[in-house]
Amino acid sequence: MTAILVTGGTGTLGVPTVAALRAAGQWVRVLSRRTGPGLTTGDLLANVGLREALDGAHTVVHLATAGNKTDVDAARNLFAAARQAKISHLVLISIVGVDQIPLPYYRDKVTIERLLLDSGLPHTILRSSQFHPLLDRIFSVQHRMSVVLAPTFRVQPIDTAEVAARLTELTLGPPSGRVADVAGPEQRRGTEFARLWARAGGLNRPVVPLLLPGRTFGRFAAGHALVDGPPYGRITFAQYLANRPPREF
Repeated sequence: MTAILVTGGTGTLGVPTVAALRAAGQWVRVLSRRTGPGLTTGDLLANVGLREALDGAHTVVHLATAGNKTDVDAARNLFAAARQAKISHLVLISIVGVDQIPLPYYRDKVTIERLLLDSGLPHTILRSSQFHPLLDRIFSVQHRMSVVLAPTFRVQPIDTAEVAARLTELTLGPPSGRVADVAGPEQRRGTEFARLWARAGGLNRPVVPLLLPGRTFGRFAAGHALVDGPPYGRITFAQYLANRPPREF
Protein backbone atom coordinates (compact mmCIF):
# COMPACT_ATOMS: atom_id res chain seq x y z
CA MET A 1 0.00 0.00 0.00
CA THR A 2 1.32 3.46 -0.87
CA ALA A 3 1.29 6.16 1.77
CA ILE A 4 -0.28 9.54 2.34
CA LEU A 5 2.13 12.05 3.86
CA VAL A 6 0.55 14.65 6.14
CA THR A 7 2.49 17.73 7.20
CA GLY A 8 1.27 19.43 10.35
CA GLY A 9 -0.32 16.16 11.38
CA THR A 10 0.10 16.86 15.10
CA GLY A 11 -1.66 20.23 14.94
CA THR A 12 -5.21 21.45 15.54
CA LEU A 13 -6.43 20.35 12.11
CA GLY A 14 -3.82 17.66 11.55
CA VAL A 15 -4.87 15.37 14.41
CA PRO A 16 -8.50 14.90 13.26
CA THR A 17 -7.40 14.72 9.61
CA VAL A 18 -4.90 11.94 10.28
CA ALA A 19 -7.53 10.11 12.33
CA ALA A 20 -10.11 10.43 9.54
CA LEU A 21 -7.69 9.19 6.89
CA ARG A 22 -6.68 6.21 8.99
CA ALA A 23 -10.32 5.43 9.73
CA ALA A 24 -10.81 5.35 5.96
CA GLY A 25 -8.19 2.59 5.76
CA GLN A 26 -5.28 4.73 4.55
CA TRP A 27 -1.63 4.31 5.47
CA VAL A 28 -0.65 7.73 6.81
CA ARG A 29 2.77 9.14 7.59
CA VAL A 30 2.96 12.24 9.80
CA LEU A 31 5.93 14.50 9.04
CA SER A 32 7.35 16.08 12.18
CA ARG A 33 10.57 17.59 13.40
CA ARG A 34 10.19 15.33 16.43
CA THR A 35 10.76 11.60 16.61
CA GLY A 36 8.31 9.16 18.08
CA PRO A 37 5.69 6.51 17.36
CA GLY A 38 3.75 7.24 14.21
CA LEU A 39 6.01 10.13 13.21
CA THR A 40 8.30 10.46 10.19
CA THR A 41 11.12 12.82 11.09
CA GLY A 42 11.82 15.70 8.74
CA ASP A 43 12.04 19.48 8.59
CA LEU A 44 10.29 21.42 5.84
CA LEU A 45 12.16 24.66 6.42
CA ALA A 46 15.58 23.03 6.68
CA ASN A 47 14.70 20.79 3.73
CA VAL A 48 15.79 17.72 5.68
CA GLY A 49 14.23 14.28 5.47
CA LEU A 50 11.71 15.12 2.76
CA ARG A 51 13.02 12.63 0.23
CA GLU A 52 12.75 9.79 2.72
CA ALA A 53 9.30 10.93 3.90
CA LEU A 54 8.01 11.04 0.33
CA ASP A 55 9.49 7.70 -0.68
CA GLY A 56 6.57 5.39 -1.50
CA ALA A 57 3.97 8.14 -1.00
CA HIS A 58 1.41 9.01 -3.68
CA THR A 59 -0.37 11.90 -1.94
CA VAL A 60 0.63 14.79 0.31
CA VAL A 61 -1.74 16.74 2.56
CA HIS A 62 -0.05 20.01 3.49
CA LEU A 63 -1.42 21.39 6.76
CA ALA A 64 1.78 22.57 8.45
CA THR A 65 2.05 26.23 9.40
CA ALA A 66 4.32 28.20 11.68
CA GLY A 67 2.26 31.36 11.28
CA ASN A 68 5.16 33.42 9.99
CA LYS A 69 7.23 34.11 6.88
CA THR A 70 8.91 30.71 7.07
CA ASP A 71 5.70 29.10 5.79
CA VAL A 72 6.46 30.21 2.24
CA ASP A 73 9.97 28.73 2.22
CA ALA A 74 8.71 25.53 3.84
CA ALA A 75 6.03 25.15 1.16
CA ARG A 76 8.51 25.86 -1.60
CA ASN A 77 10.78 23.08 -0.31
CA LEU A 78 7.89 20.65 0.00
CA PHE A 79 6.53 21.32 -3.49
CA ALA A 80 9.97 20.89 -5.05
CA ALA A 81 10.52 17.60 -3.22
CA ALA A 82 7.01 16.41 -4.12
CA ARG A 83 7.63 17.18 -7.77
CA GLN A 84 10.89 15.21 -7.72
CA ALA A 85 9.06 12.32 -6.04
CA LYS A 86 6.36 12.45 -8.73
CA ILE A 87 3.57 12.85 -6.18
CA SER A 88 0.21 12.30 -7.88
CA HIS A 89 -1.89 14.57 -5.64
CA LEU A 90 -1.07 17.41 -3.26
CA VAL A 91 -3.88 18.72 -1.06
CA LEU A 92 -3.45 22.19 0.46
CA ILE A 93 -5.48 23.83 3.21
CA SER A 94 -5.94 27.59 2.94
CA ILE A 95 -8.22 30.26 4.41
CA VAL A 96 -11.39 31.92 3.20
CA GLY A 97 -10.68 35.47 2.05
CA VAL A 98 -6.89 35.24 1.87
CA ASP A 99 -6.84 37.12 -1.43
CA GLN A 100 -9.03 39.92 -0.06
CA ILE A 101 -7.82 40.53 3.50
CA PRO A 102 -4.37 42.20 3.77
CA LEU A 103 -3.01 40.35 6.80
CA PRO A 104 0.65 39.32 6.35
CA TYR A 105 -0.21 35.70 7.21
CA TYR A 106 -2.98 35.73 4.61
CA ARG A 107 -0.67 37.19 1.98
CA ASP A 108 1.72 34.32 2.63
CA LYS A 109 -1.15 31.88 2.10
CA VAL A 110 -1.86 33.48 -1.28
CA THR A 111 1.83 33.13 -2.18
CA ILE A 112 1.76 29.45 -1.20
CA GLU A 113 -1.34 28.86 -3.33
CA ARG A 114 0.45 30.46 -6.29
CA LEU A 115 3.57 28.38 -5.69
CA LEU A 116 1.44 25.26 -5.86
CA LEU A 117 -0.29 26.40 -9.03
CA ASP A 118 3.09 27.16 -10.63
CA SER A 119 4.64 23.88 -9.47
CA GLY A 120 2.75 21.77 -12.00
CA LEU A 121 1.77 19.30 -9.27
CA PRO A 122 -1.71 17.77 -9.54
CA HIS A 123 -3.43 19.46 -6.64
CA THR A 124 -6.53 20.39 -4.68
CA ILE A 125 -6.88 23.62 -2.69
CA LEU A 126 -9.49 23.92 0.04
CA ARG A 127 -10.12 27.23 1.75
CA SER A 128 -11.77 27.04 5.15
CA SER A 129 -13.10 29.67 7.52
CA GLN A 130 -11.36 29.95 10.87
CA PHE A 131 -11.78 27.13 13.37
CA HIS A 132 -13.77 27.07 16.61
CA PRO A 133 -10.59 26.60 18.71
CA LEU A 134 -9.10 29.83 17.33
CA LEU A 135 -12.14 31.84 18.38
CA ASP A 136 -11.99 30.10 21.75
CA ARG A 137 -8.31 31.06 22.16
CA ILE A 138 -8.96 34.70 21.22
CA PHE A 139 -11.44 34.97 24.07
CA SER A 140 -9.50 32.76 26.47
CA VAL A 141 -6.35 34.93 26.42
CA GLN A 142 -8.53 37.65 27.97
CA HIS A 143 -9.39 35.54 31.02
CA ARG A 144 -7.68 37.95 33.43
CA MET A 145 -9.60 40.94 32.11
CA SER A 146 -12.83 42.24 33.63
CA VAL A 147 -14.42 42.45 30.17
CA VAL A 148 -14.32 40.44 26.94
CA LEU A 149 -13.28 42.38 23.84
CA ALA A 150 -14.79 41.12 20.60
CA PRO A 151 -15.03 42.39 17.02
CA THR A 152 -18.35 43.67 15.75
CA PHE A 153 -18.04 42.08 12.30
CA ARG A 154 -19.58 38.70 11.50
CA VAL A 155 -17.51 35.54 11.63
CA GLN A 156 -18.34 31.99 10.55
CA PRO A 157 -16.21 29.49 12.49
CA ILE A 158 -16.17 25.80 11.61
CA ASP A 159 -15.38 22.65 13.56
CA THR A 160 -12.01 21.05 12.79
CA ALA A 161 -13.55 17.57 12.56
CA GLU A 162 -15.76 18.77 9.71
CA VAL A 163 -12.83 20.30 7.86
CA ALA A 164 -10.92 17.05 8.39
CA ALA A 165 -13.84 15.10 6.91
CA ARG A 166 -13.85 17.30 3.82
CA LEU A 167 -10.07 17.04 3.46
CA THR A 168 -10.36 13.26 3.63
CA GLU A 169 -12.96 13.23 0.84
CA LEU A 170 -10.75 15.42 -1.31
CA THR A 171 -7.59 13.46 -0.55
CA LEU A 172 -9.20 10.19 -1.60
CA GLY A 173 -10.58 11.76 -4.77
CA PRO A 174 -8.83 13.06 -7.88
CA PRO A 175 -6.95 16.37 -8.01
CA SER A 176 -9.66 19.02 -8.34
CA GLY A 177 -7.90 22.39 -8.31
CA ARG A 178 -9.56 25.05 -6.19
CA VAL A 179 -12.75 23.58 -4.70
CA ALA A 180 -15.67 25.28 -2.97
CA ASP A 181 -14.83 27.00 0.30
CA VAL A 182 -16.14 25.55 3.57
CA ALA A 183 -17.40 27.39 6.64
CA GLY A 184 -19.48 26.79 9.73
CA PRO A 185 -23.26 26.91 10.11
CA GLU A 186 -23.49 30.33 11.79
CA GLN A 187 -22.65 33.84 10.66
CA ARG A 188 -22.72 35.87 13.87
CA ARG A 189 -21.05 38.99 15.12
CA GLY A 190 -17.95 38.42 17.18
CA THR A 191 -19.71 39.97 20.17
CA GLU A 192 -22.41 37.29 20.00
CA PHE A 193 -19.82 34.52 19.97
CA ALA A 194 -18.08 36.20 22.92
CA ARG A 195 -21.30 36.08 24.95
CA LEU A 196 -21.70 32.40 24.14
CA TRP A 197 -18.11 31.79 25.25
CA ALA A 198 -18.55 33.68 28.53
CA ARG A 199 -21.84 31.91 29.27
CA ALA A 200 -20.30 28.49 28.61
CA GLY A 201 -17.52 29.26 31.08
CA GLY A 202 -19.89 30.61 33.72
CA LEU A 203 -18.32 34.06 33.47
CA ASN A 204 -20.40 37.11 34.23
CA ARG A 205 -18.44 39.66 32.23
CA PRO A 206 -19.63 42.39 29.89
CA VAL A 207 -18.70 42.04 26.22
CA VAL A 208 -17.19 45.21 24.79
CA PRO A 209 -17.39 45.76 21.02
CA LEU A 210 -13.96 46.20 19.47
CA LEU A 211 -13.82 48.70 16.63
CA LEU A 212 -10.56 49.10 14.75
CA PRO A 213 -9.72 51.40 11.86
CA GLY A 214 -7.96 50.35 8.71
CA ARG A 215 -8.32 48.27 5.60
CA THR A 216 -7.95 44.87 7.28
CA PHE A 217 -10.82 45.42 9.72
CA GLY A 218 -12.85 46.89 6.88
CA ARG A 219 -12.37 43.78 4.74
CA PHE A 220 -13.52 41.56 7.57
CA ALA A 221 -16.48 43.85 8.15
CA ALA A 222 -17.33 43.66 4.45
CA GLY A 223 -17.75 39.88 4.78
CA HIS A 224 -14.69 38.68 2.87
CA ALA A 225 -14.07 35.96 5.48
CA LEU A 226 -17.60 34.57 5.09
CA VAL A 227 -18.97 31.93 2.72
CA ASP A 228 -22.31 32.65 1.10
CA GLY A 229 -24.88 29.96 0.39
CA PRO A 230 -25.65 26.77 2.31
CA PRO A 231 -22.95 26.18 4.96
CA TYR A 232 -20.82 23.06 4.88
CA GLY A 233 -20.43 22.75 8.65
CA ARG A 234 -23.18 21.67 11.04
CA ILE A 235 -21.49 21.93 14.45
CA THR A 236 -22.16 25.27 16.12
CA PHE A 237 -19.78 27.19 18.36
CA ALA A 238 -22.07 26.49 21.33
CA GLN A 239 -21.88 22.75 20.61
CA TYR A 240 -18.09 22.96 20.39
CA LEU A 241 -17.95 24.77 23.73
CA ALA A 242 -20.21 22.19 25.35
CA ASN A 243 -17.92 19.33 24.28
CA ARG A 244 -14.48 20.80 24.84
CA PRO A 245 -12.47 19.99 28.00
CA PRO A 246 -13.20 22.38 30.88
CA ARG A 247 -10.97 25.45 31.00
CA GLU A 248 -8.82 26.08 34.07
CA PHE A 249 -7.69 29.69 34.31
